[in-house]
Formats: sequence, structure tokens, C-alpha cells
Amino acid sequence: MTLRRRRVNRVATISVHTSPLDQPGTGDAGGMNVYIVEVAKRLAELGIEVEIFTRQTARDLPPVAELAPGVLVRHVTAGPYEELDRADLPGQLCGFLSGVLRTEAMYDPGHYDVIHSHYWLSGQVGWLAKERWGVPLVHTMHTMAKVKNALLAAGDKPEPGIRVLGEEQVVDVADRLVANTAAEAQELIELYDAPTDRVAVVNPGVNLKVFQPASKGAARHRLDLPQDAHVLLFVGRIQPLKAPDVLLKAAARMIEHDPALRSRLIVACVGGPSGNGLARPALLTDLAAELGISDIVRLAPPAPQDELADWYRAADMTVVPSYNESFGLVALESQACGTPVVAASVGGLRTAVRDGLSGLLVDGHDPDTWARALARLVDRPGWLDFLSANAVRHAVGFGWSETAARLAEVYAGAMAQRQWAPVAVNS
Repeated sequence: MTLRRRRVNRVATISVHTSPLDQPGTGDAGGMNVYIVEVAKRLAELGIEVEIFTRQTARDLPPVAELAPGVLVRHVTAGPYEELDRADLPGQLCGFLSGVLRTEAMYDPGHYDVIHSHYWLSGQVGWLAKERWGVPLVHTMHTMAKVKNALLAAGDKPEPGIRVLGEEQVVDVADRLVANTAAEAQELIELYDAPTDRVAVVNPGVNLKVFQPASKGAARHRLDLPQDAHVLLFVGRIQPLKAPDVLLKAAARMIEHDPALRSRLIVACVGGPSGNGLARPALLTDLAAELGISDIVRLAPPAPQDELADWYRAADMTVVPSYNESFGLVALESQACGTPVVAASVGGLRTAVRDGLSGLLVDGHDPDTWARALARLVDRPGWLDFLSANAVRHAVGFGWSETAARLAEVYAGAMAQRQWAPVAVNS
């Protein structure tokens, strides 16, 4: 039987623990925020309205805010008007669910065609909402506890059992599971027993209008960086998972091997403390002093996209030493600006970076290994130019419009399958 696909008119997007209005790079705001915002805007351009439900973290936030034409952000009261640690959020899910259900109750039945939840906490809310509304649940993990626990940074805390159980429950009930890469899809199938026919691979994208090549010299001038410097860039939340300490230790090794490099080397880190990194907010400052490289380390707060694009353009290479990434949007943004990436050979970074073509993939997290990889590029500007040209070619294959179009297909398929699902009849 051929499933007849209804048009998708309105999506309820659920993002409990972080708002799409938050600045990525600090707190719990990161690549997931970028994903939700960019996808919502592109879906709206396709004529699909998106309403994003997120927890209200301040009393003065409006109940509803327009993010873009066709995209609304609904602030749901659940718990105190303040940022909460993710470990405290499971206790607020009932209140959050109540707010979501009250919103839907204001409309005629069938107001939302599909629910798309992001991260396991949102999946728990989506699970109950889909049963109440009779619509399919599409879920994106973004990160998975079982994967993170297998690849922990030194001193990092494992994800708790409640999250593992919560993820398993969401996998069981979701009509579709969206994986960022084929490797993530395989992890869902092998680690969570996800049925293969319910897993769809949809690559994230990059905003090619913002992140594009432009003058390196002009970017360095705006950021007050020396024109002749070797700039190594880290962008992201400062936490053990992202491993910015690996970059600082590698830079120290580079100077040990070549003391003359100190006068021209700059390590720029753009981001703020997050997660387990909140326990040591001065980690990078302290580490730089301990390594004797405070003079070459430049720390900058999270930046809006236009300024972030300048940081990428100003850098010789962007360094992504994470212990795990479901995709690695930073790597894609950097390449779109023409800056090669040196990344850990883990997770989605193996898709986001073309090893030897748009950047380099490094096995493990040994600072000496990273120092050698970075020094090879610093010493070979011709190779950097080659990688730079191919980085742009690689990145233009990942546009958010393509991501949204593919997600719309996933939504329609889930709706069609639910429409034709057999109904049990009691005898």
C-alpha cells in the first residue's frame, strides 16, 4: 500500500533545557540552539509554521516571542524563573508538560501536525504530548549518554542512569529518530536497539550567507590580532567534553619544540564555561598560567554569528579536540569561512571534516600528537591554502535549506505512517 502523505502545516518543537533565543557558546546553549533556530527559519520559508516550547528562565520574558516570520517561541513556566542545572530539570517536566498541553487546548483539535523534540528531556515531554494529541513524535538526540560515557574526558562525570533510561524510553516511543550522521544512526541501532526503519539520517547545515570567505586581514584588524600571527582558534563551551585544554597543552608543546614560535603564535578561545566546566570557570586562565603561555592565549566571550565569522576568517585553523560530537557545527562554520579544521576523529566530526582535504582528523587526545599535527600546518602555508580552498567546497554541500527540506519529508512520512497504522479492536 502506498502511504498518502498529508502536508505538514505546523510543527511543535520542544526544547526544554535551552532556549533558541540564548547566545550559543555558554551555559547550555550550543550547537543544538543553532540547529533549532536555523531549521525553524527554513521550515517557515517552506510554509511550515513552527512553535518552539522552552522553559521560562526569567520573570520578564514574554509568554510568546516571534523569532522570525512563521516562528514563535513560547516560554513555559516550569519551576523557578532562573537557570537550572540539567540534573534538576527532570523534576520540572510535569509542570512543563502541563504548560504545553494548555497551549494546545486553546486551539481546535489537530492544531499541531507533528512534534519534534530535541534532547532526551524534551523527548519525555514529547512522548506524553503525542499520546494526548494523536500526532507523531520525531526526536533528535543531539548527544547520547551511552556514547558520552564511553568517551569521557579525564575527570569528567558520567551521565546518570536516569538519562540512559529516559533516552531508551524515547527511542521506544518515537515515530522517527533523526540522526545527524550515518555513524550516529548506527549508534542508535546498536546501543539503543532503535528499529532501522524509524531512523532517518539528516545532516545539519551551515548558514552560508553569514559564514563565507572574506578578507583575513580585515577580520584580524577588527579583532585586534597581528597580521603576521599564527592564530589557532577554539570555539565552543568551556567544559571537559570540548577539551580546550588539549589545545593549550599542544600549543605549549609547540613552543617547547620551537621557542621562536612564541612571538607569533596566538591561541584564541571564544566561548564560556558550561556543564561540568562551571565548577572551574577560570580553568583556561589557570591552565595558561601553569603552562607558561598566558602571553599567547586570548580569551573572548561567546560571539554573535557575524562576529564569530570574523574569528573564523582571522584564524589559520580552527581546532576541535572534543571527546565526542554528534556532528560539529563549529567545524562546518569554520570551513564555510575558508578556514581549515583540525579535529578529533570522533563521532560526527568524521563527516563534518574531510580528512586531508578540508582539514585534518587526529586520533586520541595526546597533546604531543596534536602539537605535531598543528605544527605541520603552521610550517606548510601552501598546504593550508590547499585545505582552505577545499574547506569552502566541502562546506557548501551542507545548507540549512537542504536540512529543513529533508526534515519536512521525515515529518510527512511519520504522519502518513501514523495515519495508516492498524488500530487494535477488542473482541
